[in-house]
Amino acid sequence: MAITKTERLRRFYSLFAGEDQVLVVITADPDAIGSAMAVRRLLWRRVAGVTIASSNRVHRPDNVAMVRLLGVRLLHLNDVSPDRFHRLVLVDSQPGHCEAFDGLIFDAVIDHHPDTKPSAPLVDIRPQYGATSSILTEYLRAAHIKPSAKLATGLFMGIKVDTSNFENKALMEDVNAFQFLFRHVNKHLARRIEQTEIRPEYLKYFRKALTVKRSRKGKVFAHIGPVSSPDVLVLIADFFMKVNYVNWSIVSGISDSRLVVIFRNDGIRQHAGTVASRSFAAIGSAGGHRTMARAEIETGRLKGLVATRDEKRMLAWLINRVQKRATGK
Repeated sequence: MAITKTERLRRFYSLFAGEDQVLVVITADPDAIGSAMAVRRLLWRRVAGVTIASSNRVHRPDNVAMVRLLGVRLLHLNDVSPDRFHRLVLVDSQPGHCEAFDGLIFDAVIDHHPDTKPSAPLVDIRPQYGATSSILTEYLRAAHIKPSAKLATGLFMGIKVDTSNFENKALMEDVNAFQFLFRHVNKHLARRIEQTEIRPEYLKYFRKALTVKRSRKGKVFAHIGPVSSPDVLVLIADFFMKVNYVNWSIVSGISDSRLVVIFRNDGIRQHAGTVASRSFAAIGSAGGHRTMARAEIETGRLKGLVATRDEKRMLAWLINRVQKRATGK
């Protein structure tokens, strides 16, 4: 029997008591930030306090703008002590998605990514949904909560980004959530967040990407070398997809002793998440959606495979590995 929205909300609320300090854990991006804001609002006046902490540092300009303009007090997970919290909630992710979650025991996991079967008193994973923000909007509506303009804007941005303005997979539930939020969103704030894209210090990486890029039958590859943040790789990969002959963009770089590879494609032929997994899951973490995916590999695991300091060899290795896996060879 299908669980009703009211019953989901009841089960969620049953986890918490008035004296609880709650830690909401995310890997910060628009969908995760909006979802965490919704959890905080759902628990307002029901618990002693809610803290939002991210496993990653926020550097991408639009995410920085979102946190600042929406007034989100976001801490880094390294700067909090989970032991002092009575309840832990994970949204827009699952325990196995990030090493930073190792050792954390979650009371609730709410997500829209493929189900990895996490264990928690409440698990609400709906891979068919386009965004976790849509799921949390349903919780708000079941609780008869009218979102503030900032909360509505956060959830609105989460749905827009994760569905790529409904170009990626989405259900009618995503559309319904979007329409509901649209009535309450601050459109000026949303526009300011969307238009904040590139930090001045990122321009040097764009210049390098244009210099080193290699093209292969509609695919553009670029290895940038060391980067201050993986977010710049996402921006460059998205940028290459705006070139009219490009149907795949694969951009890599090294950050915090990890090789990060960003995949983008037009969604017409192959599944980006599948190609990422075939290419790199054997040596790191990899996966994603049809048009966007990501892989991360500890540089120590690349010893014997490729010289990470030789950027030309890194690019050649990247091209060879992805091309072979993409064609199933």
